[in-house]
Amino acid sequence: MFVKSIMIPKYKCITAQQDETLQNVLTKLDENEIDGLPVLDGDKYAGVVTRHGIYQGFFKAGDKKEEYLNNTAAKEIVTLEDHFLHGSEMFETTLVKLKDIPLLAVVDENGKFQGAVTRSDVLDQFQSAFGVHREGVRIAFTSVETEGRIARLADIAHQFHEHIISLVTFDETDKLVRRIVMKIEKKDNIDKFVKKLEDSGFRILDIHEV
Repeated sequence: MFVKSIMIPKYKCITAQQDETLQNVLTKLDENEIDGLPVLDGDKYAGVVTRHGIYQGFFKAGDKKEEYLNNTAAKEIVTLEDHFLHGSEMFETTLVKLKDIPLLAVVDENGKFQGAVTRSDVLDQFQSAFGVHREGVRIAFTSVETEGRIARLADIAHQFHEHIISLVTFDETDKLVRRIVMKIEKKDNIDKFVKKLEDSGFRILDIHEV
């Protein structure tokens, strides 16, 4: 999946022009219950203004609140001017980039604003990968890192007609053991399915209905 698959398109984004006052920006943040927004120079990306940045600038300025908000333009406190995406990046790479910021802008080769990816959007995708919003049975287990183990797991699931909601593996290293978390729909054959997994060399760590 690429960044463009989860990008909020420009026409749906809450943005501000660089000459808008921070009072206008803060009003947009409050009305839309968001922590930051892209700042534009016409249709080109100019940076990001965050709620935290507004408050930080106020304390540094030493002005009265109303004066600061009404006399300071967004362009004066923008950050992340050189941090943006182009949409062709793999979406999972954005998680680290969005660790400490609420959003990243997506721009074209000419710097024109195309949309944005928010931290919330990325976390929603990871929740989807784990099947968080679907009821089922979560099985955590380990497997020796050998060729064909995932294929074997899929074959066993097929034998028992299991509907796999999600499948995630961990330990992408040179370790000999890989952890796997699989979520399947609840059925009355779970015990037999788990027994087959154990007989096939998968070590069960935890079974939890969620």
